[in-house]
Amino acid sequence: MPTNNTLKLGTKRKNLYLRVVKGHFATSNAHSNYYIDVAAQKSRLTEAQALAEELSAYYHQTIVDTVLCLDGTEVVGTCLADKLTKGSYISMNAHQTIYVITPEMSNGQILFRDNIVPMIKGKHVLILAVSVASGNTVRNAIEAVKYYGGKATGIAAIFATKNKIDDLDVHSVFDPNDLDGYGSFAPHECPMCKNGEKIDALINSYGFSKL
Repeated sequence: MPTNNTLKLGTKRKNLYLRVVKGHFATSNAHSNYYIDVAAQKSRLTEAQALAEELSAYYHQTIVDTVLCLDGTEVVGTCLADKLTKGSYISMNAHQTIYVITPEMSNGQILFRDNIVPMIKGKHVLILAVSVASGNTVRNAIEAVKYYGGKATGIAAIFATKNKIDDLDVHSVFDPNDLDGYGSFAPHECPMCKNGEKIDALINSYGFSKL
């Protein structure tokens, strides 16, 4: 079950780990054999800073006016914006202000209130997500940015199984190469279901619910 047998995978960075549990897990549109627990990365400052350090390396030559934080990634997004605006960092955004915002969800749709729209309209927006698997959430974010008059200029994630969504590159700290035998399947194609293995938990970017 998700609360037991957690594996803590280290990286080259002192404060950067990937915490996972092996099992049978279901999201709203896929099944997987790993639950990736990113609660610490989203909440603990040292780990958020380490993630931002890794991700910022991809955006030296990318204009970023706004970081759009999906899935509760505001702490990571703030650290990333801070890194990109540091004068000691060779970036097109050095010494410039970067907005850090989070979307409002209504009936599955992303919306921004009138006082937030100026932080999107006419801006170059970097989309930050916990994970990119099917890409549906990120595509919705890209469409929302476009609808409100902005331009999505990049996609960053803690974990990603894709390296491109539409015409935008996806840069992540972790990918399936970090997990032995990682698999993500459409529900009707899930080999664990076909073998009669019960689902351990329902998961999303915020956590898990045991079954």
